[in-house]
Amino acid sequence: MTRIFLTLSTLSNLFLGVTLWLGFQIGDPSTAKEVGNVTVHIFSGLGGLIFGIMVHSVVLTYFMGTGRWLEETCAAYRLGPAWYDKNKSLKWRLLPWLVLAILLLIVTGGFGGAADPGSTIRFQGWGGLTAAGVHQLVALTMLSANLLVNLGEYAALSENATLVNQVLAEVKRMRLERGLDV
Repeated sequence: MTRIFLTLSTLSNLFLGVTLWLGFQIGDPSTAKEVGNVTVHIFSGLGGLIFGIMVHSVVLTYFMGTGRWLEETCAAYRLGPAWYDKNKSLKWRLLPWLVLAILLLIVTGGFGGAADPGSTIRFQGWGGLTAAGVHQLVALTMLSANLLVNLGEYAALSENATLVNQVLAEVKRMRLERGLDV
């Protein structure tokens, strides 16, 4: 899973980074000249948002699946709850960061909608910042947080892979002792 995750998270962060770069290339979004750039930025932003959420969802789904497998395998082979408990601990430690990353992706999209010159939303901004300025600030925060959460996800996935391999080795040992197929 770690190789798949590395590929997915790299693509996700590249997608989001390119979208951020496209956003910085937009001059005055209300001019006819920039309408095409705004459209490309909006669609790449929506794609990046969906892809980023998908990557985090895949990680959560993987932890749910391996947790269930560890629970059933440890019960069937009477291995004790230690491996399953460690998996649960990893999942619950990661969950708040995963949710934060997903929320930041959604909030960035929301502020992007407020920054759209065609939007009916009139945003006053904070401390003189326009809606576009707030959107840029939130987008930079989101991309930084997403990178950090991806690093944490990778570490947790690696640790979980070690747990799964330990259980597989123990099951293999037990099956060989009993003369069963491995």
